[in-house]
Amino acid sequence: MLAQVFSATIYGIDGYIIKVETDISAGMFSFSIVGLPDTAVKEARERVVAAIRNSGFDFYPRRIIVNLAPADIKKEGVGFDLAIAIGILIATNQLKSEKVKRYAILGELALDGTVNIVKGVLPIAIEVAKRSGELSGIILPDGNKNEAAIVEGIEVIPVKSLLEAVKFLSGEIDIPPVKANVEEIFKTHSKYDVDFSEVKGQHFAKRAITIAAAGAHNILMIGPPGAGKTMLAKRIPTILPTMTLSEAIETTKIYSIAGLMENNKGLISTRPFRAPHHTISDVALIGGGTYPKPGEISLAHNGVLFLDELLEFHRDVLESLRQPLEEGKVVISRATGSVTYPAKFMLVCAMNPCPCGYYGHPVKECKCTPFQIQKYLSKLSGPLLDRIDIQIEVPAVKISDLHADISKSETSAEILARVELAREIQYKRLKDYGILCNAHMSAKLVKQFCKISSDAERLLETAIDKLGFSTRAYERILKISRTIADLEGRENIETKDVAEAIQYRHLDKRELI
Repeated sequence: MLAQVFSATIYGIDGYIIKVETDISAGMFSFSIVGLPDTAVKEARERVVAAIRNSGFDFYPRRIIVNLAPADIKKEGVGFDLAIAIGILIATNQLKSEKVKRYAILGELALDGTVNIVKGVLPIAIEVAKRSGELSGIILPDGNKNEAAIVEGIEVIPVKSLLEAVKFLSGEIDIPPVKANVEEIFKTHSKYDVDFSEVKGQHFAKRAITIAAAGAHNILMIGPPGAGKTMLAKRIPTILPTMTLSEAIETTKIYSIAGLMENNKGLISTRPFRAPHHTISDVALIGGGTYPKPGEISLAHNGVLFLDELLEFHRDVLESLRQPLEEGKVVISRATGSVTYPAKFMLVCAMNPCPCGYYGHPVKECKCTPFQIQKYLSKLSGPLLDRIDIQIEVPAVKISDLHADISKSETSAEILARVELAREIQYKRLKDYGILCNAHMSAKLVKQFCKISSDAERLLETAIDKLGFSTRAYERILKISRTIADLEGRENIETKDVAEAIQYRHLDKRELI
């Protein structure tokens, strides 16, 4: 007998509906799964057989063929288990249900019939919503219910076991669909545990970081150990504009695919902050693998990617960032196909000025030779440095600053208010061009919106002649100047804005020795 049920899989960050066709006929026992399944899908045979028997159903030793259609899409993961088991029960007349045609069925089966959570539920739920005329909902593990419930227009039916799913489909029990209050989720999960008021001193760095956040500019902090570079970086998400619903859903999709969603958290509503260790490989950073998975740059999408001890990263790893920084996405090509992951993040880097870390320290003596410092700094290529808009020095904290009253320090909320006003100005200016921030302006838009006076032009030309900046650096100085003017609420860029922008670029690596 032939049975047909719906399930789903993911490819890239999108969900695809899969038809699970089960044919059972007389003959010597065999259990075949076809339709480009990976190893995890093929191993479903053992899980499904044990789960059916241990749930109190009969399993007849027949010739079983399961086809996952369309056959030209690679199927991976353990999410087909429940759909395959339901198909076998229908094909053996142990389950009769008209409901089964209305739902996509997902879930990994334990040997006792328990339904375990799976990855990629959110993009699948979004795909089910697009097929509202064909499918009305999704049957999925209880642990994934909050994640799928944020998608409007579908029924989310959580089940804890194969037996419970069968009873629901047969009409023996009623399981009410799970609903989610997206606004309430935003209020509950959009809070941070850190605040800028906790950072003592470093007023120059705070100003530079405020400008970086206002225009989504990449930033590099150079300073000795203990200066507070990491502390500053961790607080940058707190002054980035609150995530919109579309940003939250896009970010949650990536985390769902990567299997990093918390069971009780249906939506990621705070800006991601990713801080990979310097031993990370280029594949782990960019993404990839035999079956491509998102890397750290995609997990930092709509948030911050923090690279501490920048020059300790392998050079190949750093150079792999160049294209994603320009395009805001990463394309991973394999023999089985090409996958595109979004990767629009704010790059925040921190490094020491020399191998020992104390070059230029007011108290501690640097023991590095000029050759050692040059060799150390040469790990950072000019093309990558050009893509970092703001480069600042973060000096050692003064004793007087350590005793300062933090209650008088500016809070993240106060900085955020200024940043959001600047972002609103940029949005009104750039929305017709499909971008939101000054950092993402093209050369044509820079020429159109970053006009400066003749005095400011002469100042910029003098700085470029002395420091040897590239054309890309010239454009980035103009972008920073535009952001500074936006923070002050001014339409025109003044000479003082250009002068301030130049000082955020003067830490060229040749100037450090």
